[in-house]
Order: sequence, then C-alpha cells, then structure tokens
Amino acid sequence: MQIRCSVILPVFGLVLFAVVTYKSMSMNPPAESVPNKYYWWSSLRLDTDPLNKHPKPAAPCENKEANCVDFGPSVTHVTPSLLDRLLTYSALPAFLAGAGLVIALSKRGVDEVLTFMVCMPILLFLWFFFVGWLLDRLIIRLLQPKSATPLKLT
Repeated sequence: MQIRCSVILPVFGLVLFAVVTYKSMSMNPPAESVPNKYYWWSSLRLDTDPLNKHPKPAAPCENKEANCVDFGPSVTHVTPSLLDRLLTYSALPAFLAGAGLVIALSKRGVDEVLTFMVCMPILLFLWFFFVGWLLDRLIIRLLQPKSATPLKLT
C-alpha cells in the first residue's frame, strides 16, 4: 500500500500551525488583564484594530499627578523558534499569499488576527496538498516499471 504524501503533508502542516499558535498564546496576555492592540503570532505582530477605530483610553497615572508621562507601546523582540522557522520556510508561498490577504483586508479595517487565523490554515492546507500531490506523482513515476519497447528494424 502506497503512502499518500497528499494526505500526510497537509495534516503535518496543520498540526505544525496549531503547535506554533499554541506556543504563541503564552506571549500574549489575556485581553481582560492587559488591553493590547497587538497580537504576536510567532514573530509576526498582528494588529487587532488596524484603522484605530477603537483606541484604548490611556491609563491614569498611579499617583494622580498632573504632569504624568505615559510611554507608548513597549518594543518586544521575539526570536522565532525552530518550529516557527520550519513552518515558515516550508510554506513560504502560503505565508506570502496570507500576508497579501492580511495587508489588503487590514486596509479595509478588518482585524489582522482574524484574517490571519482564518486564511492561514486554508492556505497551508492547499500548499501542503499541492506539494504532496507533486511528490505522489514523482514517486509513482519513479516506481513505475519502465516498459522497454523493442526497436523495429526496417
């Protein structure tokens, strides 16, 4: 029985996406405790409000002084892990298509996190299915016995 790469690779891609997404949840505090405009998926910063229609009110100073300084968003440096890089490099065309969709829809005001989490599993499944289909065709072609046609002498 032949192992079908067009079945195994999409499942592998979706499981890898789920693992990276689960690991990314630890970098993002729950929305109830700390309101945050950005969601970090691996090392990608996704904007939850791209057109800034719902700005978060500034938190008051702790000691209620009149001349209080409130700093902007903190800079977070995230180094992608080996799994993150494996997924990104193995499905680079799917990530480029997803980036195009996320950017195009964010200009219309659609939440980047929602767009990313909906379109990326679909694009990853399609990409890995296509690669598996190509591998299946290659394996079938290599394992097929070559038929030797006799040469006709005329």
